[in-house]
Amino acid sequence: MLSVVGKPSGKFCDGLSRRSFLSIGSLGIAGATLPRLLQAEDRAGTGRSHKAIINVLLPGGPPHQDMFDLKPDAPSDVRGEFKPISTNVPGIQVGELFPRMAGMMDKFTIIRSMIDSQGGHDLYQCLTGHPRNTRGFAGGLPSTGAWVSNAKGQSDTGVPAHLTLMYPTSHNQWGDPGDGGFLGKAHGPFRLVGGKDDKSSVQSASNMVLNDLSLERLQDRHALRKSFDHFRRKVERTASLGGYEEYEEKALGILSSSALSDALDLSKEDPKTIERYGKPDPEWRADGAPKMTTNFLLARRLVEAGARYVSLNFSRWDWHSGNFKRGREDMPLLDQALSSLVEDLHERGLDRDVSVVCWGEFGRTPKINAKGGRDHWPKANFCLLAGGGMRNGQVIGSTDKQAAEPDDRPVRFKEVFSTLFHQMGISPTHDRAFDLQGRPHYPVDPQAKPLAELI
Repeated sequence: MLSVVGKPSGKFCDGLSRRSFLSIGSLGIAGATLPRLLQAEDRAGTGRSHKAIINVLLPGGPPHQDMFDLKPDAPSDVRGEFKPISTNVPGIQVGELFPRMAGMMDKFTIIRSMIDSQGGHDLYQCLTGHPRNTRGFAGGLPSTGAWVSNAKGQSDTGVPAHLTLMYPTSHNQWGDPGDGGFLGKAHGPFRLVGGKDDKSSVQSASNMVLNDLSLERLQDRHALRKSFDHFRRKVERTASLGGYEEYEEKALGILSSSALSDALDLSKEDPKTIERYGKPDPEWRADGAPKMTTNFLLARRLVEAGARYVSLNFSRWDWHSGNFKRGREDMPLLDQALSSLVEDLHERGLDRDVSVVCWGEFGRTPKINAKGGRDHWPKANFCLLAGGGMRNGQVIGSTDKQAAEPDDRPVRFKEVFSTLFHQMGISPTHDRAFDLQGRPHYPVDPQAKPLAELI
């Protein structure tokens, strides 16, 4: 596997035959086969309109009642230590550790009444709209990014449609970006980061590399170019290009083009913009992801460069103890990075085309436990939305007095995805595909309607 911001396996170069080069597809980047993807694009005439989704995942289950659904009138062992603050939208309050978001709440929507979370530690629903044990998809259930890639194809910039900045984690379900399912590996994610425990590439978060290029050195243009040149030379030594068909030549051209390296080249950014997103914390803790605020900026650069779907995971939110200590550490980082992303999209005129969704696998218990933490609670969860031309600046749904269960307007994962697909111009009733047994499927259940409040 090639990791664009992760150290590639030693097996990548030496001894790779032309046949294996083509069979693993695009140098084994998450199994993507760019020749097939390019053929599909040419047939479909896609690759022009550029809508996109950025999916921000918070592994572990963030505490909804300490972030976006505070209950200041609840008993002390429920309301916790954080206080609500007013936002720039009258009547909407958020937690005190989200002052930046509060100042631009008109650009966000909070869903407080997510109802169908699963109880296990798995982000799968946030990637597909379905629990992982969902059956009936011969060949596997495609992720949202795969559906987007299948329906919209590759843009004409040469940047793959489906990208992921999700770090592989020792708890696998927190670092799994999903795959192409029955749509095929051509639509699976192009993985841009590797993990510290990746057996094919032992590395640490402070040593994330593309051919020995650290993430921190992405602001060094010379080093970035040198790294990509080194990668190209290895490809040329490995495979003979003689006799390649048109699509294989074009696929290699995508990997060798400047579009992706330009998107990753932070030396092109105003230093003030980079600073706006906050200082990244590359330390790996327990089984979660590092706190790489830089990846929010990279996500914006990638969709601006032509990507149609980018996913990323941020930190570890499974706080069975020390909930408020961890909240004071992580929530300001999320506030700064996510608000900067949304602000950036608006300033660049991308807010009508790029949708942002941020969520975790479930909420937390209303009552604080003896260790000062909150436990798993799938009965209530939150979701943040921004951009995408949606009618933002509102709250959808509510929970009861203890944030224990939805009290009004329950919302399901598939309704959120229906909304995101709708804003992408993907129809749940027309953009169908057939699984390996010839059965038709749609990007989302056609019975799941987009949220009327947002479209």
